Amino acid sequence: MAGLHVRTWGTGDQVAVLVHGMTTDSGSWWHTGPMLAEHGYRVIAPDLPGHGRSGRGEYTLEAMADALIDTTGDAPDLAIGHSLGGLVLASAVAQLKPARAVYEDPPWGTPPGPEVAAFILDQRRWTVDQLAAFHPRWSADSVRQKHEALSLWDPATTNMVREYPGPRAVPPAVPSLVVIGDVQPMIDNTLARQLRSEGYETRVVARAGHNVHNDDPDAFRTTLDGWI
Repeated sequence: MAGLHVRTWGTGDQVAVLVHGMTTDSGSWWHTGPMLAEHGYRVIAPDLPGHGRSGRGEYTLEAMADALIDTTGDAPDLAIGHSLGGLVLASAVAQLKPARAVYEDPPWGTPPGPEVAAFILDQRRWTVDQLAAFHPRWSADSVRQKHEALSLWDPATTNMVREYPGPRAVPPAVPSLVVIGDVQPMIDNTLARQLRSEGYETRVVARAGHNVHNDDPDAFRTTLDGWI
């Protein structure tokens, strides 16, 4: 499915593609997008199928990877994928051909059980206050964005957890960084060591969880030093 809704920042000569995680949308990059624009990038952040203002479609990693490539074009200077977005990026990377890829806590470990999907679905009923309580480090802007994104999200995308952990190139198809928070990450220490042995660089952000770019936007930017 082509023609995804896209949010953009900047007009620089370099191109960065940002791929959000499940239940959210391109608005998740409210801090990262402008930051990259300040570094001279034209930033392209699509809403994946079933998310944000993109249409519904086929909820598979392959279909989402094809939609990403059709919408953004290929050979960007940088591509960043968070969570599900990391799996979509990994599925697309051989064709997308970014100069550098950053995977933010992709679920490459033990596939989640049905209780995870149930927890994700339950969040659709949460109020702004409940979201703020669950994400105490998030700014008010991040919380409001997530609340709006949940209202636009198609819960049928949770069926994609059956494909987790998805494909991963070994060695990586392009120079690749994996960013991990140290609070209940999907990439544990054992898997991080394995990733390093496969040729991935890993960096850990202290006191951050699965959503590093929202938990600590400034630390996330610092962690990207040498990659942006």
